[in-house]
Amino acid sequence: MITKKDKNVVRKKRHGRVRTKVSGTAARPRLNVFRSNKHIYAQLVDDVNGVTLASASTLDKECDTASKSNKEAAAKVGELIAKRAADKDVTTVVFDRGGYLFHGRVKALADAARENGLQF
Repeated sequence: MITKKDKNVVRKKRHGRVRTKVSGTAARPRLNVFRSNKHIYAQLVDDVNGVTLASASTLDKECDTASKSNKEAAAKVGELIAKRAADKDVTTVVFDRGGYLFHGRVKALADAARENGLQF
């Protein structure tokens, strides 16, 4: 009998492997991405102190796009997180794609963050 694995279980396993190698500090925080069917979220995390430095998502009022689940919305979130990182004097980050493949909305968020001043 063939069993089908849940996509989220496989993603969490992949994310666990990445997280053993990727960690954020106060000087270079981790840019974490979470993607759901309707929204996309990004946050800057200092893993040493266990603190979230900044966050942005399609739920924010500054993200005023017609659709919240497309590449344009993800790019807007990338701009917001880069702007909020600049307010906290953060220029370099470690990118954590959250176990997702680096294409589509995750890539759009990363490219927009790079264009607006974040280095990773």
